[in-house]
Amino acid sequence: MLGGIFSFHSSWKDRQNTYMHKPLPLQCTSLNFRGFQFAQAMLFAIEEINNNTDLLPGISLGYKIYDACGSIARGVRVALALANGNGDTSVLSEAPCTRPAQVQAIMGETSSSPCMAIATVIGPFYIPLISHFATCACLSDKVKYPSFLRTIPSDYYQSRALAQLVKHFGWTWVGAIRTNDDYGNNGMATFTETAQQLGICLEYSVSFFRTDPPDKIQRIINIIKASTSKVIVAFLSHMDMDVLIHELSYHNLTGYQWVGTEGWIFDSQTAAMDRHHILDGAIGLSIPKAQVSGMKEFMLDVKPLNTSSNEMFTEFWETLFSCEFKQTKSSTDNQRECTGNEDLTGVHNSFTDMSLMPIFNNVYKGVYAVAHALHSVLGCNKTCDDKVQLDPLKILQHIRKIQFKTKEGYEVYFNENGDPAAKYEIINWQPTENGLVDFVTVGLHDASLPADKQLNLENKSLIWAKNSYQVPLSVCSEKCPLGTRKVLQKGKPVCCYDCIRCAEGEFSNSTDSITCVRCHPEFWSNEIRDACVRKDAEFLSYEEIMGALLTAASLFGTCMTAAVAFIFFRYRKTPIVRANNSELSFLLLFSLTLCFLCSLTFIGQPSEWSCMLRHTAFGITFVLCISCVLGKTMVVLMAFRATLPGSNMMKWFGPVQQRLSVLAFTLIQVVICILWLTISPPFPFKNFKEFKDKIILECALGSAVGFWSVIGYIGLLAMLCFFFAFLARKLPDNFNEAKYITFSMLIFCAVWITFIPAYVSSPGKFSVAVEIFAILASSFGLLICIFIPKCYIILLKPEKNTKKNMMGKGAPKSF
Repeated sequence: MLGGIFSFHSSWKDRQNTYMHKPLPLQCTSLNFRGFQFAQAMLFAIEEINNNTDLLPGISLGYKIYDACGSIARGVRVALALANGNGDTSVLSEAPCTRPAQVQAIMGETSSSPCMAIATVIGPFYIPLISHFATCACLSDKVKYPSFLRTIPSDYYQSRALAQLVKHFGWTWVGAIRTNDDYGNNGMATFTETAQQLGICLEYSVSFFRTDPPDKIQRIINIIKASTSKVIVAFLSHMDMDVLIHELSYHNLTGYQWVGTEGWIFDSQTAAMDRHHILDGAIGLSIPKAQVSGMKEFMLDVKPLNTSSNEMFTEFWETLFSCEFKQTKSSTDNQRECTGNEDLTGVHNSFTDMSLMPIFNNVYKGVYAVAHALHSVLGCNKTCDDKVQLDPLKILQHIRKIQFKTKEGYEVYFNENGDPAAKYEIINWQPTENGLVDFVTVGLHDASLPADKQLNLENKSLIWAKNSYQVPLSVCSEKCPLGTRKVLQKGKPVCCYDCIRCAEGEFSNSTDSITCVRCHPEFWSNEIRDACVRKDAEFLSYEEIMGALLTAASLFGTCMTAAVAFIFFRYRKTPIVRANNSELSFLLLFSLTLCFLCSLTFIGQPSEWSCMLRHTAFGITFVLCISCVLGKTMVVLMAFRATLPGSNMMKWFGPVQQRLSVLAFTLIQVVICILWLTISPPFPFKNFKEFKDKIILECALGSAVGFWSVIGYIGLLAMLCFFFAFLARKLPDNFNEAKYITFSMLIFCAVWITFIPAYVSSPGKFSVAVEIFAILASSFGLLICIFIPKCYIILLKPEKNTKKNMMGKGAPKSF
């Protein structure tokens, strides 16, 4: 004996109990043809098994079917009736009872909440409860519901599949409506959890039940109207969806993209009710299509109704054929009278609609699962052992282990949670020209595959809300373009954000970037900030105007020095050249030439050799130069000191001593430079800190002590030279060179004193230019102050270039 619990009615009348007397029985309303269809599917399977000699030979299956009206309380009551049995057996009877009083298994119920209650009550008795349409993931808990099994996949998979579907189309800002029962609440909870993991936000999530008062449904309508999301995920049963459609049509709320569950997405009755095309373009998950040969004919083969039929079947007949029997017909009613012999020819309603064949197939598979388990328990081969005591726990254990294929080739088995394999078709509601809706399969979802391969959409054109062929956009904030990053809006979900442009030196090369990535030090962000481009390398080059001018000045100084040297060599025997140690003069001109040329090593891209050469060459040549000037100053000073009676100072500062002093002073600088180059030499360096968008190629000093030792030594010699020249400035002579040396040293010291702050404060290549300018300025100062007056005398005033004039014999003149 098999039990069946189906909802032949979809609702009931609420009664206010006064607790003064026993509550009246539940009054069921709203006849539900689906319940009759599910019952017919069960009867078809039982009849087919009873006519099958291979399955349960010699054993006939019977049934007891109850109406639960969709009520949890009623469902529990009829389940207990099935578990207890209503066939009384006399205790005094000696004949064995071959017909069990209780059922071996129960088929049903359709909804999750009644199933939870029923499974809780009958679970301790281990009576199998096999549902064809209860999908709540909570029913997979075998601790709470040990005897529950189902032939429809769990919402654990459907909720995740819905979230993947929503994510696939880029909808990150959606609304959610659910049935206020275990099916809707648990399914939506799983969907919400998965959606958050996928970056989807719910603008609102509301629930209702079909028996709720109108004002509660009106509040939901107001929420939808006020929302900004254009996609609504509806985790609803078909009965609740029918109620919602009625309200949506009344308020003409069209243009929303609906995403549905198997509860209503492939329900033709729901589509028929949608006369205002509220749900056009809807997309969702359904149970894969199925066919069971002979079932449609069996269902539509309605036997003539006899007068002994109960009240419910009378109601069914009257509703099916839109007629009334004589005993119920009122005098004012215009409906035709029922005869009981009507047939379904030309009748089109939800009972004749076979769109729910996949669910009918689930009922069919559930009955066969019990039959195969009984076949195993009874040890059936050609006959069955009818003396075996049927134990519900034993039957339940065998049902969990069964694995077979139906005559149509559908595989039936249950996993450890009592669930079948989770496979769904993706359905798209596509309106037709005649105003009807086609349920077009546009893809598949197989939960048994790896996560990235579960969703598989076919290459078919989908129709969306408002009959559009463009995928609707439903986001709280538009995608952040390249070169920006997301900043969350305060107090709003993570899908609501502002797009902030990346800072300088940062980039983002993907849309909706959370952070901007800092460019490599050698790169800088472009104008759009979506990529990094290589920074311009800046150094003082020969090609730019400033480099060209400094090069020209250096070469001009070199040529000018060469010209002076040529003049001095040409007039080397004249008194003015011979008067001031011509040997030191030529050495000074040579060192000045090197000073002018060494400035060229500062121009161009720094390299390892140029960095070491520029500072050391500059240091050594300038020391050589200053040493020569110092020698000339000492010659002047000693020469006049030697004219005093009894003085032999020139004996200690003759030509040899002068050469040795120049060599000694220069060698000290050479030693300093060698130590600098040995310990920590200058090296090419890329300066990223000076400018954000440029790389400054410069020479790092290596050892700052070494650099400032070189500069300091030059400064020391310059100050010493200036001191001696200052002492000799008033010595009597018509052409006292000490005056010009003093003036040249003033220029030299002024240039290098001002060089220090200018060098430190100048950015990038300008610091190099400042150093070159200082070298050239001081070199020109020495050249002009010491040699140009002599060249003036030699070339333009040859009459003064005499020994007599040099000795001050002529009229004294100041220069």
